[in-house]
Amino acid sequence: MTPTQKKIVVTLGFCGLVSAADNWFVSPALPAIAQTLAIAPAAATIILTAYLTPYGLLQPVCGAIGDAVGRVRLLCIIVAGLAASTVLCAAAPTLEALVVARIVTGCFAAGIISVNQSLVGGVVSEEDRQGAVGLLMGITFTGQGLSAGLGGLICDLVGWRAAFICFGVLGAAAWLGVRRLRYLDEMDGTGTVDAADASVSAAGAIGSAEREPFRPTAFLRHAAQILFGPGRAIYFVAFTTGIIFLGVYGFMGTFLAERCGLSATQAGLLMMFYGLACLAGGSISGRIGEARGQRGVIAVGETSGVIATALLAASTITGSWMPALPAAACLGLGYILVQPTLVSFSMDIDPSHTGLCTGLIGLGVFAGGGIGSSLGGLAIAGGGYLALWTIAGVALVAQAIAGARFLPRK
Repeated sequence: MTPTQKKIVVTLGFCGLVSAADNWFVSPALPAIAQTLAIAPAAATIILTAYLTPYGLLQPVCGAIGDAVGRVRLLCIIVAGLAASTVLCAAAPTLEALVVARIVTGCFAAGIISVNQSLVGGVVSEEDRQGAVGLLMGITFTGQGLSAGLGGLICDLVGWRAAFICFGVLGAAAWLGVRRLRYLDEMDGTGTVDAADASVSAAGAIGSAEREPFRPTAFLRHAAQILFGPGRAIYFVAFTTGIIFLGVYGFMGTFLAERCGLSATQAGLLMMFYGLACLAGGSISGRIGEARGQRGVIAVGETSGVIATALLAASTITGSWMPALPAAACLGLGYILVQPTLVSFSMDIDPSHTGLCTGLIGLGVFAGGGIGSSLGGLAIAGGGYLALWTIAGVALVAQAIAGARFLPRK
């Protein structure tokens, strides 16, 4: 990547970081929110669902709208909406009002990842795509990992309302960064940003004058063709990735508190290694792809996930938090090697609708994450945490076998 292309990827990655952190910092803040609003802590968990549901469901819709109206133009709107609605959450007087505000925030945030991914696919060459998407998603999910630790700290120091305002300010900073990229809207079908600086793939041209208008019926038809067409194995692996990786991640905080005796702050700080591993893995995924191919990147990621489940099993048996620390890092590394590679695969399914293709990956991952949480709860109820980690490890091995058989060769 050229310096200009890397600057674009980092700017877009910061937008993704804010959208990921905007949700996950709320988790350690739930007790404080429940106390302020005079509700039971269990009832406050609806705040997480209120954000994640539209966040997952609307990703392909936002990706398709970006294909139709222009990705940078749409990104400016949704990042501004994310910042404004996050600040609005700070003023919510009741649980009902906060839930509505989080739904609105999730709707705006939904498009950031899918639009960013298709945008990066358009401004770098196909040879650099693996590394660029890996770096983008590494920065994005660093927000998920770091916010788990920082969220509780910010709430303890300044309160949960002030924490929402802080993240709203971060959203405003991300919006200013996107505004500086508006020149990308002037790209023509040749895919040239600056002849003296960088060239990009013509298939991903952002500012083409021949965009297809967004129509709901056409959207549904294209989505069905993509999901059930020749690339369906890619979306199946995305779905199972959400079930396994996000399902395991979602229970780590509770596991560290219940089995290892850590406080919420200690558990959050340990889980920050997930985010740091995401950043590191995103920066090296391109080099792994050059050496082993894209299917090799996914295989390395799945192997890392299996190691994570084995370490968590060791932590369960011993009651020590120490094996859980490298487990969090292995889980983050595995996820960030698998998910962006699936995004890179999806861009070749229909180059004229890359926003929709990448958005469907997000839908599969986050829908899978929701199902993974439900299945994980059943596994814990039936056999404890050891059963959950064992089932997840076996499922990763099965996913690796299926991926080696059905994913495209590139």
